Amino acid sequence: MSNVVLTCIAAWLVPGAGHLILGKWRRAILFFVGVILLFALGLYQQGVLFGLTPGLFGFLKFFADICIGTPYFLGRLLDWGTGDIRAYGYEYGNTFLYTAGLLNSLLVLDTFDIARGRKQ
Repeated sequence: MSNVVLTCIAAWLVPGAGHLILGKWRRAILFFVGVILLFALGLYQQGVLFGLTPGLFGFLKFFADICIGTPYFLGRLLDWGTGDIRAYGYEYGNTFLYTAGLLNSLLVLDTFDIARGRKQ
């Protein structure tokens, strides 16, 4: 596997890791803190870390959550993100979790562009 692919895998598993590998440490710290903060706020507000469920929307929820990377797997392993649909912040929590995952997927694409030399 090429270094670009390994860098992108690292960027997916740990938010900001791809930028750190590429020497963009300020961005790496900012992105790591941002994604982890969104993840933590989502859990705090009773958001759910969804597994794969049937249907298009079930897949989209799962995809948005799994894009968070290692925090998703750690959360599922430690039984975080079970959520409570009766909680006032339930939908906000889910939105924070989706946003964390989708932001991390954009960071992976940014890492890819930087590693390929398309962007500084």
